[in-house]
Amino acid sequence: MSYPALATRTAVVTGAASGMGAATARLLAANGARVALLARRTDRIEALVAEIAAAGGQALAVTADITDQDSVDAAAAAVHDAYGPVDLVVNNAGVMLPNPLADGRIDEWTRMIDTNLTGALRVIRAFTADLTAAAADGRTADLVNVSSIGAHVVFPDYAVYGATKAALTQLSTALRAELGPRDVRVSAVEPGLTDTELGGHIDNPALREQLGGMFAAIPALTAEDVADLIAYTVSRPRHVNLRHQVVLPTRQA
Repeated sequence: MSYPALATRTAVVTGAASGMGAATARLLAANGARVALLARRTDRIEALVAEIAAAGGQALAVTADITDQDSVDAAAAAVHDAYGPVDLVVNNAGVMLPNPLADGRIDEWTRMIDTNLTGALRVIRAFTADLTAAAADGRTADLVNVSSIGAHVVFPDYAVYGATKAALTQLSTALRAELGPRDVRVSAVEPGLTDTELGGHIDNPALREQLGGMFAAIPALTAEDVADLIAYTVSRPRHVNLRHQVVLPTRQA
């Protein structure tokens, strides 16, 4: 689908090295947006920048670790140096590390909280002034937080992951109260079962097998499906905020 309204936008997409982030960056650029790709894997985002450029789009690779404040600050400076202020931020970076809470995996809890919640906050802090300035100038300004149905659907052994996503969805709701009156749209997108690399981080064999069974039983969403929803959301007229969207495979209850 084509989204002409995106042709004037300057976007930041985190977690752009793969999955929903890469698909979103690719689609935004295909519709004319300038897109800064933030991720840790430099080779992946540089390859995607080359792909986007070959297709006639504009993209910038910015190596960044959103769990590190200095890295986020440096990334924001690099984006501003190349593109100036941005008017669209897609907080997509995330990690899913399920295990029984009784296992006491503090390493996993810390990584999920630092990435899924605190990392998103660092990115929001880095670009909120850009968004409010764009809105004050009469332009469309969007913050999209990619959450999960785990924010409100209980999955055994996914307690901490679900808690981080519930926090991200709640953060989006609260930020609408702060930024909506300043004409900045805040949207939370909650995908269900989606075919990305996210499950590849799981180190528990039983949970890996369980997730594989879900993919075998249910035709999953693709990363492109979620990217299309994000592009649709941010291409609406500036007075329209699609604030909270849950997207599921048809066969997922």
